[in-house]
Amino acid sequence: MTERPVPTQSEGGAGAPDQASADAPLVREDDTVIGQAFRWSVVVLVVIAVAVAGVAWMLKRAPDAPPPIELPLTPPEHVSHAEAPPAVVFTDVTAEAGIDFVHTNGAAGDKLLPETMGAGAAFLDYDGDGDQDLLLVNSTHWPGNGTGEPPPTMALYRNDGRGRFENVTAGSGLAVSFYGTGIAVGDYDNDGDVDVFITAVGVNHLFLNDGGTFREVTDRAGVAGDRAEWSTSAGFFDYDNDGRLDLVVCNYVRWSPEIDLAVDYRLTGIGRAYGPPTNFGGTHLYLYRNNGDGTFTDVSEPAGIRITNPDTGVPVAKALGVAIVDLDDDGYLDLFVANDTVRNFLFRNNGNPSAPGFDEVGAPAGVAYDGSGNATGAMGVDVAHFRNEDGLGFGVGNFANEMTSLYLVQGSSWQFADVSIVEGIGGPSRQALSFGLFFFDYDLDGRLDLLQTNGHLEEEINTVQRSQHYRQPAQLFWNSGRRSRSCFAVVPPETLGDLGRPIVGRGAAYADIDADGDLDVLLTQTGEPPLLLRNDQALGHHWLRCRLIGRTVNRDAIGAWVGLTLPGEDGGVSWTQRRQVMPTRSYLCQVELPVTFGLGRADRVEALWVTWPDGSTQMVTDVPIDTTIVIEQRK
Repeated sequence: MTERPVPTQSEGGAGAPDQASADAPLVREDDTVIGQAFRWSVVVLVVIAVAVAGVAWMLKRAPDAPPPIELPLTPPEHVSHAEAPPAVVFTDVTAEAGIDFVHTNGAAGDKLLPETMGAGAAFLDYDGDGDQDLLLVNSTHWPGNGTGEPPPTMALYRNDGRGRFENVTAGSGLAVSFYGTGIAVGDYDNDGDVDVFITAVGVNHLFLNDGGTFREVTDRAGVAGDRAEWSTSAGFFDYDNDGRLDLVVCNYVRWSPEIDLAVDYRLTGIGRAYGPPTNFGGTHLYLYRNNGDGTFTDVSEPAGIRITNPDTGVPVAKALGVAIVDLDDDGYLDLFVANDTVRNFLFRNNGNPSAPGFDEVGAPAGVAYDGSGNATGAMGVDVAHFRNEDGLGFGVGNFANEMTSLYLVQGSSWQFADVSIVEGIGGPSRQALSFGLFFFDYDLDGRLDLLQTNGHLEEEINTVQRSQHYRQPAQLFWNSGRRSRSCFAVVPPETLGDLGRPIVGRGAAYADIDADGDLDVLLTQTGEPPLLLRNDQALGHHWLRCRLIGRTVNRDAIGAWVGLTLPGEDGGVSWTQRRQVMPTRSYLCQVELPVTFGLGRADRVEALWVTWPDGSTQMVTDVPIDTTIVIEQRK
């Protein structure tokens, strides 16, 4: 991979009621009723927000805090004249690239719910050579169901820089077996090596990276969790702004084989089937504060992320996905948590240095339920400036017969509306059962597109629901840049090459595996091999990739923002893109740390800047294109 350091110059800068269904897991209607009530409250709040915004505009009030740098943020009406998705093919290079992994889910006929959920994956540069390596999480056989062969383990693959991978699991310290699910990556000890946290059914596992070799430090670090829990997505981030990466961990439902077998869920025409999460009780999330000495403290309770039903004290969360972003530009990272069949959470960081924590505001903010006021089977989640405007949007993958949710900010940082239908995603996504989901610019035109991977839980679902299939193609939504009509257009799966192949999709991640500037995709399956899909776009668009190196603390620069402005087409208005350094995206997965900008036909960058996690901003000068640059934070 070619990486070019560039000169920089430094500037200063700034950086509800609970639902009743939590104690009645067999009843989803309670959640729906409350959701509809909140929906009307949200409508009123939107009207008020619009009115307040109008008054503020008429009075020409200045913002409370000026942005850290004065750069144009207004996108053009059209950044491309194209009206149809471009022809881009993704090619399955899994075997060719040397990936021989097969996921083990332990399925042996008992229909235990964890078998359906798949496992995670992460692109990471574990050996510090600048190439994106790959770590695939594995589960295992249930006790008593082993085959007599060595137990399955996760798999670590080293990238040679050209998209060819070598299995280096043996001797890496990661050849251990447990029922793994998700993954989080981050340099939590600030030594320059990216560390790995693996979630599981049972105790979780933390592996410290020491120069490319891992050793387990779970017990010393204090992040094993409760062996009765089932953890899913997780992410490293600095919630209290002390420069050290803390850790958030999602937990799904209260589950055990005994509970699952006692529920004995069945479908007519199939027999015993995988029970829905409504048949299981809720749980709490974990939040671990990094103590700076290799250990963590569980601060879930004082930090305010343990949400219970106030009437019963029963935990509410059934969490599968988490997105981490500073929604209101106050310099503190907030959390969105996707919950399955119960309301989503939005945790607003209180920004209190003496008592750091969160307030849960999902319902009044308009992201707890879908546009009809219903809780959804929410799984994967991502957040981005997908319209190249100030406002952020969340995408959430949902269950079959539920549209993918697309929540877009409405004037206030804490007020959203579900715009899935009007933005062109609602209808095409309704039939799919979606897990992994992320925004990325697959055609390098400067606009963030949306990909979601799909697949059902039941192999025989087509027997009872003719509209549903166990294997489903992923869906790619092209961002057209249109302002007056739908932003997204679904790309016909038959035009996408191997990306359009029906699979039992679960996790999804992206990285530039072959150093050609465009983003390649990995899709995981439950009980089957992953798909490594090379992006073979040949549209002639320019690009720029940025790899950030922080100071001695938060060296990964997780939470930083990189922004750039490009000249307008045909002499038009300059336009802005922004990307956040945040590996935690999608479902159970982590994407690469470098950020990629598609430049379209622009042959130069007008301005490039970084807002670092500590709030300082840094301008970058003499920016090249069609390459990867390394930006080091000034001391």
